[in-house]
Amino acid sequence: MDLVTLDDIRSAADRVGPVVFRTPLVPAWETGLWIKPESLQPVGSFKLRGAVNAVARLDPVARARGVVTHSSGNHGQALAYAARAVGAPCTVVVPQGAPQIKIDKIRAYGAEVVLVPPSERLVEARRVAADTGRTIVPPYDHRDVIAGQGTIGLEIVADLPDVDVVLVPVGGGGLASGVATAVKALRPSTTVLGVEPELAADARDSLAAGEVVVWEVDRTWRTSADGLRTHLSPLTLAHLRARLDGIVTVSEEEIAATVGRLTRDARLVAEPSGAVALAARLFRAAELPAGRTVAVLSGGNVDPAVLASALER
Repeated sequence: MDLVTLDDIRSAADRVGPVVFRTPLVPAWETGLWIKPESLQPVGSFKLRGAVNAVARLDPVARARGVVTHSSGNHGQALAYAARAVGAPCTVVVPQGAPQIKIDKIRAYGAEVVLVPPSERLVEARRVAADTGRTIVPPYDHRDVIAGQGTIGLEIVADLPDVDVVLVPVGGGGLASGVATAVKALRPSTTVLGVEPELAADARDSLAAGEVVVWEVDRTWRTSADGLRTHLSPLTLAHLRARLDGIVTVSEEEIAATVGRLTRDARLVAEPSGAVALAARLFRAAELPAGRTVAVLSGGNVDPAVLASALER
């Protein structure tokens, strides 16, 4: 399978640079721990990187027809933002039950929202594409999207050349695929670990089985980390098998506690999906290598009620 390369990611960095915020490494409350706050992006998550790169790579005719995707919220916001920037129409198919704050933001960026049962999101996106001629830009199963997300890895190594451990959330695997590709190419000795909820640990199972393992929606829907309920694709699995050093899982209690800790001690707002990487460092340190560690905070589009609950812990 044709995997994304470091050159692909460097080219993506040139494309996304004018639109994407180059997030800093924020020192945490522990020595040797930094947070990469992608929550500070204009759309509140890392997804903007992949969306901007994918839209920039479309030919002018395809761009004029527009784009469509399926998303629980963050990729939908990112694609809507990227499409609006170039004047392209955008439709986002959103699973029922997604956080209202994310749905409202997608609409605010000018995209049409189509709500469907979670199991029908991909089918509906394909129907819209067939009816309108719009190009599907999937949340993670796309080389241009993976390359865009990989620009995070470039920045981590540039800002902390002697980084020992990088912790990355895993849902569909696009972020982890891109970050692992960049970090391993630039610093092979660095350990790159994916982190996912115990209640949606399909990536762990997929890596163990050597093939994509799909957890049914009624299982993954139990986790508060709504952005991590998706399963890997053959493309992202191939990247993770080649470049990721392993998977760590965290509990719902640990995720919620980390959301609260980030707000109180780092003054950073994280959604549950965005907090899982740091949760691994805080609660599963015995499972991790020692050394200078960066945890990617992938998004901050949190429902106010969820944040309030986390702060009460």
